[in-house]
Amino acid sequence: MLTLIQSGGVHRIDMATPRFHVIDIAGVRRALPLAQVGPGLSIAVLNILGDTALVQAAARALAARLASVAYDVIMTAEAKSIPLAHALSVETTRPYIVLRKSYKSYMGDALRATTLSITTGHEQTLFLDAKDRSQLAGQRVVLLDDVISTGSTLQGLRSIAERAGAAIATVAAICTEGDPGQWEGVIALAHLPLFREPAAEGPPV
Repeated sequence: MLTLIQSGGVHRIDMATPRFHVIDIAGVRRALPLAQVGPGLSIAVLNILGDTALVQAAARALAARLASVAYDVIMTAEAKSIPLAHALSVETTRPYIVLRKSYKSYMGDALRATTLSITTGHEQTLFLDAKDRSQLAGQRVVLLDDVISTGSTLQGLRSIAERAGAAIATVAAICTEGDPGQWEGVIALAHLPLFREPAAEGPPV
């Protein structure tokens, strides 16, 4: 058995059935595999790389949700969110900026921030290229991610954007994850729960 953690209730899933979580995103249905990321803790893995139908549907839906938001540029972090940022840029005609996860010599005086990945459990550093840094100053930016879970990547995005002189217009994602109440201010298309094995049950993560 796995325990599905949701605000306001607990739901059990029979481990004899396939370890998938089925979700509908902007009219596109996907069965997401569950992957263990810690002792007794699993997440539903959304991997949009190569999934053109899902990326385009999500971009159209997010563009519609962002229509009432005043913003100049989209910013995301490498790597899985890049196709989403590109598709959203095409839909909205706004440029997009990608924070890299390794420094290259051509990046010049790059800004950086350290984040913690829920998938790997390791720290990673985000870098803003100097040329992109100059394009952010005085701009209104939408912070974009495929899935917002712990908020660590979001904090890194926010820190770099603000240090570059940008104003945060809003935050957008395909999915939020974990406690829904934590992400009420995020423009998202769906929500992913966390999954615990009964022996490891405790307060919701």
